Amino acid sequence: MAKHIEFEPSRTLTEFRLLPGCTTEATTLTHVNLQTRLVRLARGDGWMGIKIPLVAAAMQSVSGARMGLEMARLGGLAFIFASQPIERQVEMVRRIKNYKAGFVTPETVPADMPISELAELTRRRGFATFPVLDASGVFVGLITRNDYDANRHGHLPVRDRMIARPALAVGGVSQDLREANAVLMDSHQTVLPIVDAQDAVRYLVFRKDITDHLDNPLQLVDGRKRLMAAAAVNTHDYVDRVSALVEAGVDVIAVDSSHGHSVFQERTLHWIRTHHPDLPVIGGNVITGSGFDFLVEAGACGVKVGMGGGSICITQEQKGTGRGLATAIMKVAEARDAHAERTGNYIPIIADGGIVHAKDIVVALALGTDVVMMGRYFARMDESPTEKVTINNRVMKPYWGEGAQRAREWKAVRYHQAVFAEGVEGFVEYAGKLRDNLDDTLAKIRASMSTCGVATIEELHSGAELELVSALSIREGQVHDIHLPGPEALYGSTKWGD
Repeated sequence: MAKHIEFEPSRTLTEFRLLPGCTTEATTLTHVNLQTRLVRLARGDGWMGIKIPLVAAAMQSVSGARMGLEMARLGGLAFIFASQPIERQVEMVRRIKNYKAGFVTPETVPADMPISELAELTRRRGFATFPVLDASGVFVGLITRNDYDANRHGHLPVRDRMIARPALAVGGVSQDLREANAVLMDSHQTVLPIVDAQDAVRYLVFRKDITDHLDNPLQLVDGRKRLMAAAAVNTHDYVDRVSALVEAGVDVIAVDSSHGHSVFQERTLHWIRTHHPDLPVIGGNVITGSGFDFLVEAGACGVKVGMGGGSICITQEQKGTGRGLATAIMKVAEARDAHAERTGNYIPIIADGGIVHAKDIVVALALGTDVVMMGRYFARMDESPTEKVTINNRVMKPYWGEGAQRAREWKAVRYHQAVFAEGVEGFVEYAGKLRDNLDDTLAKIRASMSTCGVATIEELHSGAELELVSALSIREGQVHDIHLPGPEALYGSTKWGD
């Protein structure tokens, strides 16, 4: 007979509803603060926080450099996926870290480079503004795609088409963005080179990036004002991968595994804490209190929770292992709170998988998670790495999990681990820009917290009241007993007031 059989069914987030509390002046929408703890600092007291309680999952179809950049600008993080060569993952992290809150570390070109080569470099890199250096590495000019025509000028060297240094306004390394903006306004330039005392170019500041920076008060930056970057690693090539990511400037990593309660993850966590003791590392995934204790003992500074609940995950179907996410959060949060009471060390937990709507996010937070990780939600956005396709007149984006055959093919070649798939591949409906969708989602979270009478996630942890709902209650809370015609039928020829 089994060691233990639990007859109480595990619960999903859909089965819970939040009960309203007393909304006061201190808990109105404008006072709700979504800042939360992501991971405990590797050394000393305190936590690495994020400004919104959402992170994007480490998946090929979700979190590339573009998603990482936009999430950091909006107050969250995207974990750059590990199922790719180390060099490619490192390059994605570098692209994020090179964005210094409006100060961009540029790629330079030599003054004698042919314009034809510059045009090809622009095509490969996806950007078109380059500082120009002479043979001694001295900054001598700036060139953009507006300064040449590849067909007419392809045979000429860059120096013949660049804007020479004397004609350019430049900024100094001691200036902040507002000062750089003032110089740009006076110069009528769209980009400002930032030089040091030796007149060596250090950064570029673009007018559009200044506006973007001022429009993104929640953006996450490190001590050098660079955007923060997160990445995933595996339990196989972690020695080389972690070291390369640290060298690239990564701020936090997560060990990516559907089953984190293993000696392989223990070994990985121990190595990271020994060789990179300042690097915050998240372990997971687990769904039990004992799994949480195991990972924390191994050195995890944060723990991911969830198994088999994702929209493209078939782990429960294939292996019969898993747990409803609500129950998993409650069990792990109970262990987390006991650990905090016993040791004084609070270890944040991240709910991962099975989260669809804004209400699911708030329920997960109320049950005890600190952060919610999602894949499908972010895969629908412009910023995800996949291309849009049209299926039956609907714009879609491909979506697959790291356990799907498409992702496992990489692991099969490298690690010989693809006996069977634990995920599927499909499509999700294209949703547009992340910024537009995220604003709507965060507004719903704030509204829910305000209704519960809380202003912070910590207050939600301690003050939320929830109840289990029946299937009929769920139906009652949805649109029912009404015919919903299309907009043409509603507004096409109706004359209001007739």
